Amino acid sequence: MCCFLIIVAYLCNCLCKICFYFPSVFGESVSVMEGDSVTLNTDVIEILEDDDIMWKFGAEKSLIAEISREKQIFFKYDNVHDGIFRDRLKLDNQTGSLTITNITTEHAGLYELQISGAKLTSKIFSVSVYARLSVPVISSNSSQCSSSSSSSSSSSSSSSQQNCSLVCSVVNVGHVTLSWYKGNSLLSSISVSDLSISLSLPLEVEYQDKNSYSCVINNPISNQTTHLDITQLCSNKTQHLDITQLCHTCSGRAAVYLLSYFIFFFVDQTDTFTYINDCFFLIFLLILQTQIL
Repeated sequence: MCCFLIIVAYLCNCLCKICFYFPSVFGESVSVMEGDSVTLNTDVIEILEDDDIMWKFGAEKSLIAEISREKQIFFKYDNVHDGIFRDRLKLDNQTGSLTITNITTEHAGLYELQISGAKLTSKIFSVSVYARLSVPVISSNSSQCSSSSSSSSSSSSSSSQQNCSLVCSVVNVGHVTLSWYKGNSLLSSISVSDLSISLSLPLEVEYQDKNSYSCVINNPISNQTTHLDITQLCSNKTQHLDITQLCHTCSGRAAVYLLSYFIFFFVDQTDTFTYINDCFFLIFLLILQTQIL
């Protein structure tokens, strides 16, 4: 039993020494919106005199920042990677934390923190940068209207219900999901991981539908929503022809034509009797026109 306890104590001591002297690696995921700033924290309250801090970026582990109090080094290498970090890096001289300002998708990737001193520490940050989302646009697809007829077996009458075809679209997006919702219930969705692509998602609703519909675009850190106005995009108004008004218009024009004709006709008449007959006939036509109108 004593031998067993001695072995356990020895292994614990070795493990403690490994944890103290051997670099420990921790991973942390960070998501940020394009144009914002992000701070990668060292979790150090204050840099010690014998601490050396190095920040590296990318698969090549290019050195982008370095602090050494003992050597009086406090430097940012912002010209690496074709200068994508130029005027964007800030170092905290007390904690060694690194801030990237006005971040873009070019700055997405792995950042490695190395602290060497009394204790060796290594920490990995995986930074994801998402573009700002545009507001989805809902439009009616008037070229596609479907109608369905329903009839009851107990009755010979049938009713026709017409549907409204809609499409929700966004442009120049990447790493997003576009979805249709009916209230809080998901109806359909489409996702894309490519950059700068256009997305569209169709939907059919009934013209008289009273439910609330919305189109949502989202990524892991933000979303944009557009609510459907059915009355505006799905109005089922039919323009009826006013036959009475049309006939009135036609009759009025006919009267004008007849009047012009007879004036032209009987002005040339030399026979008085024929002239009088034409006048009476014209009066008769005008009376008839008034009755029609």
